[in-house]
Amino acid sequence: QVQLVESGGGLVQAGGSLRLSCAASGRTFSTDAMAWFRQAPGKEREFVSAITWKDSTYYAVSVKGRFTISRDNAKNTVYLQMNTLKPEDTAVYYCAGRSGSSIDAVGAYGYWGQGTQVTVSA
Repeated sequence: QVQLVESGGGLVQAGGSLRLSCAASGRTFSTDAMAWFRQAPGKEREFVSAITWKDSTYYAVSVKGRFTISRDNAKNTVYLQMNTLKPEDTAVYYCAGRSGSSIDAVGAYGYWGQGTQVTVSA
């Protein structure tokens, strides 16, 4: 099993920044990629960004150029730096560990954190 704990969410004004963290523990070697997803009220969970253990990174079109994913192997932690935040970025953000093959499909991720709320005010 892999345990994931997110932190760093909060309330920020449009144009501001936040950095999310995801601390992983347990059998982390069973995942070959980590990702961030988000879910807004009344909407489906959507892919935001992912990073593989070979340092390949992937971004949703809506966040590319504003968000940056990174990881610290020594700390078993993945980060999501979010800049130039917009009200439409408001959602619960989830960290996930991949157990399947797709990089951006919810179903490819078998390990999930509890989520952290990000609210961007206009």
